[in-house]
Amino acid sequence: MTRKKRDLPLIEALEITTFAAEGKAMGRWNDIVVFVPMTVPGDVVDVQVRRHHRRFMEGEAVRFVSRSPRRAEPFCPHFGVCGGCKWQNLPYDEQLRFKTSQVRDQLERIGKIALPEVRPCIGSQRTQFYRNKLEFTFADRRWLTRDEIEKAAGGEIEQRPALGFHIPDMFDKILDIECCMLQPDPSNDIRNEVRRFCIENGYSFHNARAHEGLMRGIIIRTASTGEVMVIVVFNEDDRPRIESLMSHLQGRFGQITSLFYVVNTKWNDSLTDQTPVLFAGKDHITESMEGLKFKVGPKSFYQTNSEQAYVLYSTARELADLKPDDTLYDLYTGTGTIANFCARSCRKVVGIEYVPEAIEDARINSAANGIENTVFYAGDMKKVLDADFIARNGHPDVIILDPPRAGVDEPVLNVIMKAAPERMVYVSCNPATQARDLAILDAQYEVVAVQPVDMFPHTHHIENVVKLRRRNRA
Repeated sequence: MTRKKRDLPLIEALEITTFAAEGKAMGRWNDIVVFVPMTVPGDVVDVQVRRHHRRFMEGEAVRFVSRSPRRAEPFCPHFGVCGGCKWQNLPYDEQLRFKTSQVRDQLERIGKIALPEVRPCIGSQRTQFYRNKLEFTFADRRWLTRDEIEKAAGGEIEQRPALGFHIPDMFDKILDIECCMLQPDPSNDIRNEVRRFCIENGYSFHNARAHEGLMRGIIIRTASTGEVMVIVVFNEDDRPRIESLMSHLQGRFGQITSLFYVVNTKWNDSLTDQTPVLFAGKDHITESMEGLKFKVGPKSFYQTNSEQAYVLYSTARELADLKPDDTLYDLYTGTGTIANFCARSCRKVVGIEYVPEAIEDARINSAANGIENTVFYAGDMKKVLDADFIARNGHPDVIILDPPRAGVDEPVLNVIMKAAPERMVYVSCNPATQARDLAILDAQYEVVAVQPVDMFPHTHHIENVVKLRRRNRA
């Protein structure tokens, strides 16, 4: 039988001691772990338990007995509700310290391999307005916060449509966002103007459960070069209304470089199988890094913190210790950003990626920058990277890996070990899966450097760069 809510305990004066997986703050009560959101280590709180699992509990701070000296004042008016930037209440130097500790813990606990000292996490120069891409969702009814409901005390609450972010773990609940401090201008102005125009002109907002309503989503990209891309997602092919809104945006925001729309009538929000339609401007925006130009289309992947991406790639290149005669294999090359970034430091770069469209972008980026020592291949890594492929392209002196969050498939790791490069650099956005993969590579490679890089201030997310060196065999 499910435990009734009234039976769940109120824990008094629980001390929050540390952060755990996914950045959750936690303390211990009677040797049971208790996760308490919106708290930081050093807080002492009364906690109302909301969920009691077999090995842990989840609760809510209902009273602060004392506040941690480590606390910072959150800067965003939506803090604690939208689900993003959960570490705003922690000073940035403390965030970096915990991220370094998180990397060390996961590599040691999951990987169980010998490690050098983990270097301190490299912080982001910007901790606000650092993102170059945000996605917002329409909803026919906005999410009402607890504060709003309590202040209304049973009275009437204004109900209106929303354009903002998903409430965590609720696919159909959207918090209306007035000001997001993650993306620079004109992101907020564009989003707010779209909402105003649609409401005033009677456009229907999407209802995710009924799958009805014209307005579905908007994606805004702001490049380091100052260029802006806007992609508006509609749920119906209502051409007059589409053209009216798009024309309004074109006239209202002259700084929009690339204006697209998508008609997505599917139930799911994925746009990978959809075709964006160019309404006005160029079909891409341009990112710049160390004098190189990178074409970013409506479906292109590019690191979402442009300035810190330079730090990340510089770290990877430094640890690769490239020599003029080296052949570098860049696996999971995507649109070839790392490959092109490293090309001038070695003799040849071979990039491999599963997505053919990304490989085409990689070739375009090489050509646009006058880079002639790169070659790119699309295909399944474990099938492409065989003895014949290496014979045609040259033995890799160095391999750089930058896989998705799920890490590297074990068959691919086996293929890499057969290729036997002298050095490898493993760039990961998920130290847990990276640790799992390093445990497999440990049979032939030792970890000689570990450098965390913070791409996402005020969140628990962390990129980690590891250098591996082939073990000497007798």
